[in-house]
Amino acid sequence: MKVIAVNGSPRKKWNTARMLQSVLAGSESQGAETELVHLYDLNFKGCTSCFSCKIIGGKSYGRCAMRDDLTPVLERVAAADALVLGSPIYFGCVTGEMRSFLERLLFQYLRYTRERRTTVPKPLRTAWVYTMNCPEAFIGRVGYDNYFKQNEQLMRFLSAEEPETLCSYETLQFEDYSLVDSDMFDVEARQKRHREIFPQDLQKAYELGVRLAKKA
Repeated sequence: MKVIAVNGSPRKKWNTARMLQSVLAGSESQGAETELVHLYDLNFKGCTSCFSCKIIGGKSYGRCAMRDDLTPVLERVAAADALVLGSPIYFGCVTGEMRSFLERLLFQYLRYTRERRTTVPKPLRTAWVYTMNCPEAFIGRVGYDNYFKQNEQLMRFLSAEEPETLCSYETLQFEDYSLVDSDMFDVEARQKRHREIFPQDLQKAYELGVRLAKKA
């Protein structure tokens, strides 16, 4: 059993990475082999619309023809049992690196056909993990709920099962707020939340990892 987590944050030791590490720890508790991929460590581009993955009988049919640092990652994902994607929310969306990853991951499997729309070699258990500055109460107001549903729909190219979504809200952005132009925040409240609520989010991430490993 193999569970892969993909970190779309440029920060390898901050909120998103810690959430993904907790997911993987939960999977490891069930005996799963795990891997954490940091996208910002890789040199790759998004889909170039070459359509090589769509050419019937072509040598790259059903898989991305581009060759770069992402190529072996896509191969390992195809062989895995579960995939967890993690990203902070920047301007209402996942990071640019995560979006480029999604293009490369999903487009290779998309078929322009009326039936069986995907060539995915093996169904995956999937989950999304998001971290964000936004309060939970504002999610519907700013349209994030619809955006998260859209991303869940994308994951159905990889599996017929429902993906899970886990959010960590109002995360701590800086170690020292006094150094940053950020007086809109109640620093004491944000730090208190980080001490009290973020550990609960990490526990939820751990439990997510357990579920993924059990169902994979």
